[in-house]
Amino acid sequence: MKKSEAQNQIRRLSQQIEEHNYRYYVLNQPVIADQEYDDLMRRLIDLERQFPELVTPHSPSQRIGHRADSQAPAVRHRVKMFSLDNTYSVDELKEWHQRVLKGLSGQKSEFVVELKVDGISAALVYKKGHLILGATRGDGITGEDVTNNLKTVRSIPLTLKPSSERSIPGLLDVRGEIYMPKRNFEKLNKERQKQDEAVFANPRNAAGGSIKLLDSRITASRNLQCFIHSFGVMENGLDFSTHWDFLMQAKAWGLCVNPENRRCKTFDEVLDYCREFQDKRHSLEYEIDGIVIKVNSRLQQRRLGSTLKSPRWAVAYKFPAHQATTAVKDIVVQVGRTGVLTPVAELQPVNCAGVTISRATLHNFDEIRRLGIRVGDRVLIERAGDVIPKIIKVVQRSAGKRKRLNAPSRCPACGGPVIKIKSDQVATRCMNPSCPKQIERRMIHFASRGAMDIEGLGEVVINQLLGKDKINDLADLYNLRKEDFLELDLIKDKKAENLFQAIQNSKSRPLSRLLFALGILNVGEKAASVLARHYQSLEKLERAKAEELERIEEIGPVMADSIVRFFRQPSTRRLIDRLRKAGLNFLEPMTVVDQRLAGKKFVFTGELPYLSRRQASALVKRMGGEVLGSVSKNVDYVVAGLNPGSKYRQAKGLGIRILNAKEFQEIIHD
Repeated sequence: MKKSEAQNQIRRLSQQIEEHNYRYYVLNQPVIADQEYDDLMRRLIDLERQFPELVTPHSPSQRIGHRADSQAPAVRHRVKMFSLDNTYSVDELKEWHQRVLKGLSGQKSEFVVELKVDGISAALVYKKGHLILGATRGDGITGEDVTNNLKTVRSIPLTLKPSSERSIPGLLDVRGEIYMPKRNFEKLNKERQKQDEAVFANPRNAAGGSIKLLDSRITASRNLQCFIHSFGVMENGLDFSTHWDFLMQAKAWGLCVNPENRRCKTFDEVLDYCREFQDKRHSLEYEIDGIVIKVNSRLQQRRLGSTLKSPRWAVAYKFPAHQATTAVKDIVVQVGRTGVLTPVAELQPVNCAGVTISRATLHNFDEIRRLGIRVGDRVLIERAGDVIPKIIKVVQRSAGKRKRLNAPSRCPACGGPVIKIKSDQVATRCMNPSCPKQIERRMIHFASRGAMDIEGLGEVVINQLLGKDKINDLADLYNLRKEDFLELDLIKDKKAENLFQAIQNSKSRPLSRLLFALGILNVGEKAASVLARHYQSLEKLERAKAEELERIEEIGPVMADSIVRFFRQPSTRRLIDRLRKAGLNFLEPMTVVDQRLAGKKFVFTGELPYLSRRQASALVKRMGGEVLGSVSKNVDYVVAGLNPGSKYRQAKGLGIRILNAKEFQEIIHD
């Protein structure tokens, strides 16, 4: 292919991909399937590999990311990024309105109301329509240059779309909120829990940590989104007459604007909007903690002006939450199976929204420093979404000497060295592979139902086996005899026989179960299944290179690197050799009961009356179908049981066929 022909094809593909990003993220009206989109991206990347000199900074391929060599440099904002004053009641909101009326000498005003998305503020700068800078808010005057990370956010256009209303300015500075949708946050924390990594306290922390990572490939895997909400500056002093005009023009240029924004002619309409979304907040796909109210007229905004910290023409109305106060009795440090140290606050038991709460994870030591929390402090806890308890802040310092809890330099379980993990900037990990707590947690995970499913081999039995030096690693389980169990407390002949047989039976588990049981960093249950189906044998997977692994759908660069590192370790090779000699199965059976569900994609939500989620998923897979964890337009069926969650609403919105438990049974047994 000639260079000129390649250049034309690259330009056309880039335009097509960005147009599909606009339709998907801004208009919410996709016109192609995910597979077709991926094919376009692959064709673009292949061409750019053949002609690397044709790659531009604005190519959609550059969203994929890379690793930076150093921390983000500081950047000064062209216009200060203000924070907002908060109101916490309707009365306080009305008082703000009276101050606005006074500042405008009684002149009436319109308002724009926007959902206060719980994310991270960022500034985006476009030069001649091309994104040249993405920066964090910082202190409002100076932020951090995180352009490469923000380029991975697909709802942020790399190039603005031409508009019939206004030409693209030579320079445009806009502000937005970078956020992580709830389903992505839940998926991320679930994966991190399975890998025994420090979980994020909330979607805001997850988003904040993600946009500051050195490796933007990890940022790309986090599926962040962005809503544009404010105007900074345009070249040559151009302006908009109203804030609403700016939002509509931003959308016309291809920027993503929240569709829930509303223009209100009266303040009563503002109050109605606040009440409406206070009730609807938990049904949204992202976290919000209030409403932002802005005077619509830009002229009136200038008349009202700003304080040193906040604009007088805008305010935030913060929603009330289910909260309670209690005392911190102690802060303990738990050690997980991959060595991650997690601080946990033990609380004076307190009732919060109908549930007694006595413990709350503090997630990581950065969170302890942020909260300034100490043993003996009285703290405010909240059940976010009426489900997850978290510590919000310290409300009363303890009277005695307040000893600060720092990340330990030695593991509390084994005394081994610990390090701060640079890849995600929050976790602290014990580096001793022989740490007894790590071994204990690895054993428990290995025997768990989703892994090798060794019935009866729970935490109590494993702790006794470890305490009596019957086992030291995973392979030792297969050297145990019935007599070894009889030496344990409360283990009689029948239970000893059952435990011995359960371990022997686990040898026949498929490769997918074994891969998950081994606890490879970043490899969860779904990824283990994908790898097992692709390679079919452990020997083939052991020889796989990172580039080969990355070509597998759902296996990203971070996971690929973890897999390669795991199998390169001498300790891993010794373990696998011992498991092979013990007679464990290293193959993935490819037999399928029938093909009636071949190619069909299912998502489950809620509780089925006759089957567990795991059993239902296994049925679908045996019949050739695929079970996904999230809803998209490629899903064929969403099976809704009792108390379905947000996936049910997403399916209705996308027009996906929803099956109840009876209809699912009919499909399975047809």
